[in-house]
Amino acid sequence: MSRLFLVRHGQASFLERNYDKLSAKGETQSRMLGEYWAGLNLRFDRVYSGPRVRQQETARIAGQAFQAAGQPWPEPIVINAFDEFQAELVMERALPSLVEQDAGIRQMHQAFQNARTRPEQFKTFQQIFEVVIGRWAEGRLSVEGIEPWPDFCLRVQKGLEQLSLNGNGGEQIALFSSGGPVGVAMQRALDLSTEATLKAAWMVRNCAFSEFLFSADRFTLSAYNATPHFTDTEFITYR
Repeated sequence: MSRLFLVRHGQASFLERNYDKLSAKGETQSRMLGEYWAGLNLRFDRVYSGPRVRQQETARIAGQAFQAAGQPWPEPIVINAFDEFQAELVMERALPSLVEQDAGIRQMHQAFQNARTRPEQFKTFQQIFEVVIGRWAEGRLSVEGIEPWPDFCLRVQKGLEQLSLNGNGGEQIALFSSGGPVGVAMQRALDLSTEATLKAAWMVRNCAFSEFLFSADRFTLSAYNATPHFTDTEFITYR
């Protein structure tokens, strides 16, 4: 059996024009992960990343910390299968009309606009996000020109299958991606519904890792959403 460490990227730049970059805290989270793994004397046979900047930067910074401790770190390979679903585009294209047509979403959107602190902004945004993305994933909200949720899940599943086909067995692999692919990996391991898959994805902390044991015909959950590398609760973030 091989062992997969599936990492969600460090904290990105929430509410900034370019979300797809690590915040200063996200960079620190990534470094702490690499230092923690090095302290355990882990050895990685392969390292992969999704194509987003936040995913690749998390892999790069964790790898630098790992190497600084004298441990070998394979050059990360980018695999498009582990890209996140297009949540930003779903929100951008669907939210304006939903605010006009749906009183509940309009009320949540107003609460978000009235929020003044970062925790309030996160909480109110997440409420809207879960409703809109939930409707879209369940097929109750159509958004043209965006990869559908079933296609996204299939893409990630094929990527996970490819990892097992490419290996020799008994390997340790690190994969840096996002919350959506982590949720799909949980779906694969536990046969989750769409709703449960989304809930699993939304619970994933920044720079948390989940562990899976896998072979050509098995994919088993070993640990979920772990953050033992954080020495202070200030580093436990979700956006």
